Amino acid sequence: MSRFSKSGAALCHLENRRWLRLDNYVGVLETPCGTRLEILPKHYNGRDSIARSRALLRKMIQSSLDLPVREAGQADLQLFDAPLSEWLIGKFLLLLDDLVKRGIRFDYQRVEEEQVFLRGQLDVAKQIRQPPSRRHHFQIRHDIFLADMPENRLLKSALEATCKSTQDARNWRLAHELRSLLQQIPASTDIGLDLDQWRDDRLQARYQAIKPWCELILRKQMPIALSHEWQGISLLFPMEKLYERYVAACLRKMLRRDASLKLGSRLHHLCEHDGGKIFRLEPDFLVSHAGKNWILDAKWKQLDAANRADSYNLQQSDFYQLFAYGNKYLHDQQTGELVLIYPKVSEFSTPLPHFDFTKNLRLWVLPLDLELGVLNGITRTNLPLSSNYTDAIAV
Repeated sequence: MSRFSKSGAALCHLENRRWLRLDNYVGVLETPCGTRLEILPKHYNGRDSIARSRALLRKMIQSSLDLPVREAGQADLQLFDAPLSEWLIGKFLLLLDDLVKRGIRFDYQRVEEEQVFLRGQLDVAKQIRQPPSRRHHFQIRHDIFLADMPENRLLKSALEATCKSTQDARNWRLAHELRSLLQQIPASTDIGLDLDQWRDDRLQARYQAIKPWCELILRKQMPIALSHEWQGISLLFPMEKLYERYVAACLRKMLRRDASLKLGSRLHHLCEHDGGKIFRLEPDFLVSHAGKNWILDAKWKQLDAANRADSYNLQQSDFYQLFAYGNKYLHDQQTGELVLIYPKVSEFSTPLPHFDFTKNLRLWVLPLDLELGVLNGITRTNLPLSSNYTDAIAV
């Protein structure tokens, strides 16, 4: 399991050629022999920790990547107990099956060719340039109604990848059924180009639900995906980035609609040097409303509220970082509110007393309930919260 961040080590270390060490990444790795290594967030203890960690990881992925959540009936319960890769494949196949049943899109494509008969439109310019020996051939242009579109080619490529990688009998059966139905569609030869050409217009509305799952399979979105010729796919998610995106999804639900939430603001630098600016300051979240700003930062670390002698396991470098953010982003406000967001654990379930940098600059350290998506104590920060969220806290 992936522990809370401590040192920020690199992805892999080969120690004495005997140990493979992974730090701050979660997901699934697959070895050349077909053995799968599942890496889950270390957030729970007890007998059901693995199942709860899998459910938490799925929820964080869905929220952080804006993946559509599907209601699961009794037939889907077995899928939820599968490793992440099979769950991901199962979700993609269910959406693709629904799309095929509703009908995939066809589109007209212009074809220019030479034929011995006249069809469509005659290309007069090319026909005039024909040598006398070939005047009985016609240079024509016409449209063909085909399913060979960028969206369908990408779906076919993702489907081919799932057919090779899945080891679940249910997924294997559905994947090969869909493969036979989409046999006439070629796979993509340039995944990057086809992704750029994926249309988001009204005619492609049915394809929008499956697009993020297709991008995950084809390794073109936020997760780091590893793929080799021998077998299927392996997905590794940087845990700190995943947690940051999940916090952003939770904040969007908490804030008022007229409040602005900006991720990774790049408005200020730490200092000026030789006529230029260096060391850009990029807080995780910048909230703006009615001319006032708030700075929030998410940290995937474990705090201990009872360990006051060791500063609750807080890092001094994090406080330096927030102090710099506050002085640059909130310097023109009478009062500045800074927030550090840590995951809620049994040792840290309630907000810590606020920390005062100056008379007008205050820092809050709040726990985020990962299962409920609720930030405990956020009402103390004077953030512009929606009325529904405020009422829920009051109850």
